[in-house]
Amino acid sequence: MKVSAILKGKSQSAPALVTIASNVTLLEAARKLAQHKIGAVVVAAVDGTVAGILSERDIVRRLAEAGPDVLSAPVRDVMTRNVVTCTPESSVDELMAKMTRGRFRHLPVVDAAGHLTGIVSIGDVVKVHVEEIEHEATALREYISTH
Repeated sequence: MKVSAILKGKSQSAPALVTIASNVTLLEAARKLAQHKIGAVVVAAVDGTVAGILSERDIVRRLAEAGPDVLSAPVRDVMTRNVVTCTPESSVDELMAKMTRGRFRHLPVVDAAGHLTGIVSIGDVVKVHVEEIEHEATALREYISTH
């Protein structure tokens, strides 16, 4: 399965893609994560490309290091700048390999021009795998029952 199919399925059940500017505070970012019930938010550049990504983990780590005053710092001071991305044509296997290797749970999806088109989470990947396994099990049961 390709990322484009995952995004198509998400568009029917999930809210619109959530992004944030790099100059907002960590407190505002944390509120946005909580409001949308998401674990990471893409930091979008003015031109629609990915400037960075900020996760709950990033906020918690910085909070533990610097204390509560850090919540007034801008997102750009904490975000991950070298963001690993995927394309709509990437396979689920590629996603799993990137997520496992990088030890992260969210991958922004970018088009050929580098513009953000979506985000895929580990939950999306697990959901696809469970559906594939259920489909295989059903097909095997049907095969066995007819032979």
